[in-house]
Amino acid sequence: MNILVCAGTGCSSSNSALVYSALEAGLKEKGLQDEVKIVKTGCFGLCQRGPIVAIYPDKVFYCHVTPEDVDEIINEHVYKGRVVKRLEMTDIDNETKEKIFDINKIKFYAKQERIALQNCGVINPEDIEEYIARDGYMAIGKALTEMTRAEVIDEMKKSGLRGRGGGGFPTGLKWETAFKQPEGQKYVICNADEGDPGAFMDRSILEGDPHAIIEAMEIAGYAIGANHGYIYVRAEYPIAVQRLKIAIGQAKEYGLLGNNILGTDFCFDLELRLGAGAFVCGEETALIKSIEGQRGMPVIKPPYPAVSGVWGKPTIINNVETLANVPQIILKGADWFASIGTEKSKGTKVFALGGKITNTGLVEVPMGTTLREIIYEIGGGCPNNKAFKAVQTGGPSGGCLTEKDLDTPIDYDSLTKLGSMMGSGGMIIMDEDNCMVDVARFYMEFIVDESCGKCTPCRIGTKRLLEMLNKICNGEGTLELLDEMEQLCYQIKEGALCGLGNSAPNPVLSTLRQFKDEYIAHVVDKKCPASVCKALLTYHIDPDKCKKCSLCAKQCPAGAITGVVGKEAFKIDTTKCIKCGSCMSACRFGAIERK
Repeated sequence: MNILVCAGTGCSSSNSALVYSALEAGLKEKGLQDEVKIVKTGCFGLCQRGPIVAIYPDKVFYCHVTPEDVDEIINEHVYKGRVVKRLEMTDIDNETKEKIFDINKIKFYAKQERIALQNCGVINPEDIEEYIARDGYMAIGKALTEMTRAEVIDEMKKSGLRGRGGGGFPTGLKWETAFKQPEGQKYVICNADEGDPGAFMDRSILEGDPHAIIEAMEIAGYAIGANHGYIYVRAEYPIAVQRLKIAIGQAKEYGLLGNNILGTDFCFDLELRLGAGAFVCGEETALIKSIEGQRGMPVIKPPYPAVSGVWGKPTIINNVETLANVPQIILKGADWFASIGTEKSKGTKVFALGGKITNTGLVEVPMGTTLREIIYEIGGGCPNNKAFKAVQTGGPSGGCLTEKDLDTPIDYDSLTKLGSMMGSGGMIIMDEDNCMVDVARFYMEFIVDESCGKCTPCRIGTKRLLEMLNKICNGEGTLELLDEMEQLCYQIKEGALCGLGNSAPNPVLSTLRQFKDEYIAHVVDKKCPASVCKALLTYHIDPDKCKKCSLCAKQCPAGAITGVVGKEAFKIDTTKCIKCGSCMSACRFGAIERK
C-alpha cells in the first residue's frame, strides 16, 4: 500500500507536512512502516480541498486532512480496510443526485487529460527512480540513439505544439531557427518566471515533476546544438527551487546530465538563475538581460533570441508547461499529440482556476474544451449560488469574457478574437459581487507597479490610466474621461516597447467593452452597482428593522451613529461615516443596508 501526501505549495501551506509526520509516527507505532510506503508528491490539482492524502491501490482520496485525522485513517483504512467516508472526496451525480466516490468519474477529473501534469501527484519529485519508472529519460535516450537533430525538430513541428507562455509561437519553428544558426555556442532557457496574479501552473509542474523539465531541455539542447541551459525561476518559489536542485544533482549522479549523456557524445549541463520577482522578466528579452546580470528590461526585436539571445548567442526560450510536453511528444510521436485539441491549437492546456470558483485549483484539458465546461463542470461554478459575471483569462495581459462567451472553445485564436488571450493559463472567475471597474483598477495597479519604466507609453501611460480609474471609482469621473481613457489605451498598445506594454490596457478595454453600463453608473449616477467602490457607498439603517440595541453605534469608530437604546431607532450621519462597514458586521438583524 502507498499513501501519497501532497507536498505542493498549496497543501504545504495547509500543514500537509504535519500530516506526513503524523502518518510516519502512526505507522511506526502500529508496526506497519515496512508494509506501507508514504510518498510526498506534487500537486493533485485540488487546491481547494487540501491537504490531500491519496491511498493506492485503493484509489481513495481524502480531503482537508488534519494531523488529528491520521489515527482514524490508519486504524480504519490501513489496518481494517474500511474507508473513512467523512474524509473521502466525493461528488454528486446531477441526474441521480447520488454520491460519486470513483475518482475517475468525479467531475473535477473526468474531463481532464493530463500530459504536462501526468506525474504531478503521482510520483515523489525528489526521487529520480520514480520518474525513471514512469518512462523518465526514455525520450532523451530515443532522441540520442534513434533520431537526428533535424528529425527531432521535424517531430516538434509536426506535433503542432505552441508556446504555453502567452504568445503561442510554434515551438518547432523556434527550435528550427536556432538550429539553422552557425555552429557554435548556443543556449536553452526554461522561463519559469511565472508572474501573473492567480497563475501557478509552472510552479506546480516544477514542484511535482522537475525531471521532466530537465529531460525536455536536454532534448531541446540536442536538437539545436546547445550544451548549456538556464532555468530562470523566481526566488519566491522555494519548494520548486529546492526540488530542481535535488533533481539536477540526481540527474548528474545517474549520468543523465553533464558529459557524455547515456554514453553518447552529447554533453549538456544546467544551472539555476533566481529571479527577484519582476513581472517584466517574464518577457524573454528582459529575462535574458537578467540572466546576464543586467537590469531586467526588454529590448527591441529583431533580432530574436533564436538568432541572438543570451550573451549574444542563439538561444531558445520556452516556458515550463511547453517543455513538460516535449518528452511525451518524442516518446509517443507527433501524430499522437496532434490528435488532441483543435486544428490550430494542438494538445492540452493547463489552467489555474481562481477567484469566485468552487474548485480552486489546477486543471489540464484538451484544447477546444469550452469555458463553460471548465467553469461549471470542472470548477463547480460560483460558490454560494452566486451568479457568474465574468472570467479574466491571460492575467493582466488578457481580458474579461462574459456569460455569452462561455460556449467558446478554448484555443489561441478563439480567445484572441474575443479580445482576450490564452496567456500562461490563469483563469480568474468573478461573480455578481465583483465591480468590473474595480477589477480593471486592480490589474492596472499591478501593471503600474511592475512596469520596468523603459518606454514612456508604459511608464507614464499606465500611470495615467490608473489615475483615471481611481477618479471613476471615487465618483469623480465623467463621460469625457471615459473617452479619454479609451483613447489612451490604444495609444499605449501602439507605442509600448514590448508585449507586456502592448497588452497592458487589455483589462481596461475589455471591461469597457463588456461592462460599459457599470462605468456609466460610476460616472453618471455616482453609484457602484456591485457596492464595492467605497467612495460611492452609503450606509442606511432601516428604522422598521432596527431593534434599538446600539450594537452598531458601539462598533462605529467615527461616532457617526446616534440613537437612544430601547427607545429610538439609530441613524447614520453620512457626513461623518467613513464607510468601514463595521456597523453592518455588528448588526444581527439585517437592519443596515449598503447602497
